[in-house]
Parts: sequence; structure tokens; C-alpha cells
Amino acid sequence: MKIGYQDRKRGLMEIIPETLDDLWHLSHIIQEEDLVSAKTTRRIQDTTGDKLRSDRGIKKTFYLGVRVKSVSFHIFTGKLRVTGIIEKGPEDLIPLGSTHTIEVKLNNPLKITKEKWSHWTLKRLKKAIEASKKLSAIIIVLEDDVADMGLIRQFGVEYYGPIIGNISGKRIIDKNRNKEIDNFYKSIVDAILKFKDINNIIIAGPGFVKNGFHSYLADKYKDIAKKTILESTGAGGRSGIQEVLKKGTVEKLSSENIIAIEISKVNEVLEEIAKSSNKVVYGKKDTIYGVNIGAVDKLLVIDKIVRSEGLENIMEQVENTSGEVTVISSEHDGGKQLESLGGIAAILRYPLN
Repeated sequence: MKIGYQDRKRGLMEIIPETLDDLWHLSHIIQEEDLVSAKTTRRIQDTTGDKLRSDRGIKKTFYLGVRVKSVSFHIFTGKLRVTGIIEKGPEDLIPLGSTHTIEVKLNNPLKITKEKWSHWTLKRLKKAIEASKKLSAIIIVLEDDVADMGLIRQFGVEYYGPIIGNISGKRIIDKNRNKEIDNFYKSIVDAILKFKDINNIIIAGPGFVKNGFHSYLADKYKDIAKKTILESTGAGGRSGIQEVLKKGTVEKLSSENIIAIEISKVNEVLEEIAKSSNKVVYGKKDTIYGVNIGAVDKLLVIDKIVRSEGLENIMEQVENTSGEVTVISSEHDGGKQLESLGGIAAILRYPLN
């Protein structure tokens, strides 16, 4: 993500999203009542007299500004849509005051004007810009002749696969079996090579297939092998990917990796709850009480309620008392677990009365 230019007096920033992660960050940076402007396409009425085109209208691309009413990020399609009331645009083509949805495109400038850029919004923007310079990781879980892949993104895990090997059974005498195994491994390599700038690759699984694939890389793809680490899991598939995340393997490889850090922090809260500890609180009422008396050491808040529940002042209060604040993504398992606790929890310096 890059900032094209900014005008602090007007509360205006031009932002250029470069990755899917950037769109996810923008879905939390753009808020209701912001003015968002970008190039967009809209179907307008045709006045040439062509009846068919007149009924359907024709698509035209122009610059529009909308006063935001809703923002939606679709994780599976990677699309960010901003819907609002049109305030700026060519009045001869579109009626001001009508509703329009801007689909935010990668590498296309987007102008955001806010009445006030809050401390937390600016902090999130800064983190997004820093994170865009860092590399992601891939987890590959192999079981028998099936490989599942998880690309670690800031908003969660993006799943790829399964890749099927169709390898003959071990007890079947088949001179082509070794060739089938090599073809299976090669198809996994081809999938890896689709992603650029991957610095960490975790090869995992419940059996010995992962070791065979690692040896294959060491023999034929030494550059990829240098980026890999082996990890054992009790299960294959997506369950194995989640198991690797919970072990903190990604965090060990890159302490900056957001999803691994977030899951680790949620697990810390869950462990305290499991011990019936008196140094953990969750839910809005008890957590805010802990903040107000200065008892909170670590505060966790799910991203989707920071805005809706008006928690930015509470988060600043924790930082002002030397506490640590982490906004947890709602898109991964750790976020879903925090959401089940009310979306907010804290590790305390001392028990509450």
C-alpha cells in the first residue's frame, strides 16, 4: 500500500492499494460518512435512440465521490465494495444524491476524506504500509497423495488445493509409481512458484510424505528447499494448517507475522480462562471496568467492533497506562474465538475486586 499524497487540513489522503491484504485493511480504514472518490463504472441511460441499448443502458467510466454508507470485503473473491450516496461526479451523466457502489481496484488510486483521522486509523494505515514490504509464508500439509496449501495473509489464511497425486498403492507393483510421486511433487512446486517473494515455506503433515517432498526439493529445487522447515501434525488438510498456526511455527519463522501473533495472543487469553484465572476478563462490561481502573496489561479487541462499539478511547486509555493493545482480525480462527467471548478480552496486571 502506498500513499499518493495527503492534505491533513482537509482530512484527505490518496491511497493506492497493491495487494489483497491492502484491500482488507482498507475495509476497516474506510468508515461510514467518509467521502471516498475513485474511478468507477456505472451503467447510464443511452440517448442515441437505440432501443436495446436504451433499455439496458451503456457502461461508462468516470470519477465519482460517494458519502459512505457501507463497506464490504469479500474474502473469497478478494473484492472490496464501498457503497454510498453520490456527492461528486459529472452531473450531466449521473444524478447527485443517488446510490452507487465503488469497487476498489488494486493499483488504482483511491481518495479518502475524513472529518477526523483517528489515532487508531492512522496506526492501522501505517502498519498496512509497513506490512506490504514484508513477505508472506506458505504452509503445505501433505497426507498420502494429497497436498493442501495455506497462504498466510494478514487477514487470515487463504486456502489453495487440494492437489491430488493419484499415486498407485504401496502394495501394487508398479514401475511407474516413482514417476507418479515425482509428478505429484512437481505439481506442488508449480503451485508454489505461482506466488512471488515467499520467504518462508512450512512443510507439514502426519506421516513421512512431507519428508519425501522435502528431500525432493533438496535434490531438484535447492533455492526453494532453503526456505523450508519441516513440522509434524496430527492431521492433514486444513486441520493440519490450523495445527501449524496454533503451534506458533510461523511466528518463530517471522515474529512480524500478524496472524500467528494474533492467534498466540488469543490462545494466551483462552489458557488463562481454562485455568479459571482471576487475571483475565472478557466481554465489554468487565473489560472496560478493568481498563477504567488501570488493571489491564494486554487488551484484545476484534476488528469489527472497534468502530461500531466506539472502543478507540478505551484502547488509547490502555496505551496511556503502558498497556499493550492488539486488534484481532475476525477472519481467522483466533478472531472467531475472541468473538465468542464478546469480541473483547484482557490479561490483567492484578485481579479485579
